[in-house]
Parts: sequence; structure tokens; C-alpha cells
Amino acid sequence: MKFYGKVHQCLHCHRHIDERVFKFSTGRFKYPLCIPCQEWYTNKPITTSSEAIELYLSLKLRGVSAELEKFDGYKTVDIAVADAKVNIEVDGPHHHYKCEEALSDLQRTLHVFRKGYLTLRIPTALLNENLEETANSICDFLKLSKMKILRAI
Repeated sequence: MKFYGKVHQCLHCHRHIDERVFKFSTGRFKYPLCIPCQEWYTNKPITTSSEAIELYLSLKLRGVSAELEKFDGYKTVDIAVADAKVNIEVDGPHHHYKCEEALSDLQRTLHVFRKGYLTLRIPTALLNENLEETANSICDFLKLSKMKILRAI
């Protein structure tokens, strides 16, 4: 069987998508998503902020092996990048002015640090204003983290 034209994959689930679905998805959502993932994106999970999903998809577009909403044994992480041993938390304003929230974040950071993971805390304001540069900087951070891991082996 021969394929004519480019073969596309869903950015989220990696299913094959045809050219028609690819064009529609990238035109409407700016990301290549299969039809079920377009529905998922349209009806975003209540537990995940739209900023976290945007960052996740932006990182996936850059080739990062990210996982959305991964349970780390303590709590669910917004975005996990296991091969770099980095968890990414997207923080709304309430993380900065509620003492209980800030303490919980600190305890969570300590928990994953004991397991050898670093936590990047990204404010939603930064993503709303400059998603692309933020995603590029995170990718640079992830590359450096992977290099440190390889040197330690």
C-alpha cells in the first residue's frame, strides 16, 4: 500500500491522521490532533488548566516526551517529563497568596526532589503573555537536565 502525501500523527495520542483532519485541526486548534483528541481539547478536563494544556501541546510540538496529569505517588503533576526527571507545575495566582497552597507546593517539591526530580513552577501569567518563548526556555532546561543525567550514569 502506497501513501501519497505526508503522513501525520496526533500530537497527543500519536494516532495517524489524514490530511483533511490535519488541516482542520491545525487551522482551528493550531496543533495536529485526531478527532477524539480535538473533542478532548474542546472539552478540556476540569482538573487541568487551559494554560497547562497549551504548554503541554507546545512542548509536544517541540518533540518533548511530556505526559499530562501524571500521578507521582503524592499528587498529580500538571506535566511530567520523565526522561529529564522534571515535573512542570502551572501555577495560577492562588499559589502565590494563599499560605496553605504555597506550603503544599513546597512539600510537593520536596517529595519529588527526594525521588530525584526537579520541579519547574510556571506562572499562568507568563504562559498567557509569552507561551512560545517560555516553551523554548523549558526545552533548553530539559536538554540540560538530560545531559546532567547522562553524565551521572
